[in-house]
Amino acid sequence: MSMSDFADFASHRHPFDLLEINSLHDLSAKTLKIEVTRGDRILSVGQEVDGLYLIQSGEVDLITPEDTLLLHLTVGNCFGERAILGDGHAPNMAIANQDCTLFLIPKEDFLQLTAKIPSFHAFFDSSLTKRNAHTGPTDSTTDLISITIGELMTPDPITIAPDTTATEAAKLMQKKNISCLLITEQDRLIGILTSGDMAHRIVAAGRSLETPVRSIMTPDPFALGPDALGFDALLSMMEHMHTHLPVVENDRLVGILTNTNLVHRQAVSAPFLIRDLQRQEDFESLAAIVAKVPQMLAQLVGSGVDAHNIGRIVTNVTDSLTRRLVHLAEEKFGPAPIPYLWLACGSQGRQEQTGVSDQDNCLILDERYSEAEHGSYFEQFAKFVSDGLNAAGFYYCPGDMMATNPRWRQPVSVWRRYFDSWIDRPDPMAQMLASVMFDLRPIIGEKNLFAGMYQETMEKAKKNSIFRAHMISNSLSHTPPLSFFRGFALIKKGEHKDTVDLKLNGVVPIVDLARAYALQGAITAANTRERLMQARDRGTISRSGAQDLIDAYELITTMRLEHQARQIREGGKPDNFLAPAGLSELERNHLKDAFIMIKSQQSALGHAQGVNI
Repeated sequence: MSMSDFADFASHRHPFDLLEINSLHDLSAKTLKIEVTRGDRILSVGQEVDGLYLIQSGEVDLITPEDTLLLHLTVGNCFGERAILGDGHAPNMAIANQDCTLFLIPKEDFLQLTAKIPSFHAFFDSSLTKRNAHTGPTDSTTDLISITIGELMTPDPITIAPDTTATEAAKLMQKKNISCLLITEQDRLIGILTSGDMAHRIVAAGRSLETPVRSIMTPDPFALGPDALGFDALLSMMEHMHTHLPVVENDRLVGILTNTNLVHRQAVSAPFLIRDLQRQEDFESLAAIVAKVPQMLAQLVGSGVDAHNIGRIVTNVTDSLTRRLVHLAEEKFGPAPIPYLWLACGSQGRQEQTGVSDQDNCLILDERYSEAEHGSYFEQFAKFVSDGLNAAGFYYCPGDMMATNPRWRQPVSVWRRYFDSWIDRPDPMAQMLASVMFDLRPIIGEKNLFAGMYQETMEKAKKNSIFRAHMISNSLSHTPPLSFFRGFALIKKGEHKDTVDLKLNGVVPIVDLARAYALQGAITAANTRERLMQARDRGTISRSGAQDLIDAYELITTMRLEHQARQIREGGKPDNFLAPAGLSELERNHLKDAFIMIKSQQSALGHAQGVNI
């Protein structure tokens, strides 16, 4: 292999693009090039791993010890890092799915790079198994594919000697509030005793409480090592109908895994968070639950869930929080005197929330609303809910687009006048307000207060070409960060120097385009992807144009979510500012192509409407 062969290939692959070119060439001199034939076993379970494998051509399957396909790896993917960063032995088989060419980076050199370059280490530490998991919706077990038993288990479990009596064992369980004990002899695990064993083998059998646990324990219990996957543990426990799994390393007991450990891990998922939100009674408790959302987001990203579904899942938690706060407000201030509807706009309204969000909301009130009679109630009601959202991390809207503002807490007739005036007199302020309010989505309350009004407004907007032209002009004000020569136009100074704002200059332009097409077609959907799909089906945008925007939107939102997930895993706060220098050349080119596509679609829409951009 020529010294430049590996360097040329790896320099275009993340995270190797983080290395200086001289470092890549130095690594080339030590890296082996291996040719394998389809069906060849590259690694066996338990085999000592000599280095990190990088696929130059072909495909490799990772197979669990139970002969189940875990991951399908393609060109540019790596494997072997879990073993190197763990106990050095392969937890799964690696089988060539096709004829392959592999680079083998020596273990020592790989470890030196992880120690020297934190971002390089963070890439592999976050687990490639998560980065290459299936796309689409995931169940609560998906995250267990990417975490080891050692990270889930309770270390240093309580043990007893085999001659301990049943009485002594029962008292110890009660004192420690545990449901099982592990029996060891000369530091070697020989058995397990559960509270169920005590009930069935002592109480139900009528045996003496002085019986030694040696006689009632389950001998030689099934155990796994700390480097096995959580998913392996879940399958084994389900198969053997066990609720406790000892964890043994080099014949030494190091921990225990219980159903509680697994439930706690799986509980950081939308259904569990939503369940827990509905049980809380105060802001502090609600905030503690919502504080788990970033971890959930990182897990969803790592599990390969697509950006569209992540946005919906994260927004579902915010919706549930909002509904819980509304219920608590009614408990505090009494039932609402007249029907109302709480709505969200912005990213929550579009069901596109990520790890960073403020709150945008409003109240539509029944036509019987009287300021003198009902104003005080809804003022304190709105303040309570907005304060609760802020306490949970959804900070107050800088533009005061919240139900706490009397302007956005009005009866149906006033809201109709708002929409009519924006359409009839589309000045810059009207355009801005309409841009926000056309993303409204009901959260809780009497939905009929909004349904008819929104459809009527969309029909009026569709018929008013002047209004639509102004909205299109406004939507074209947010441009992708491209320089004159189609390079990246980076932020020049300040905290986010040398980055691009993936939200303002990436997501927002597509959101604006989708909204413009929704107005042209009187489309009532608020979600950006759904708007583009419906606009395509109604012919307000070409099929190729819609698909290009959808593809660009998914790529940018995926990069944005991966960036936020990486920050979360590293203990930071998620933001929208991505440094292109941290991407591989291939990733930079894809991102640049997406920005160019947005610019092209903006130009096409502007030209069709006679608007210059």
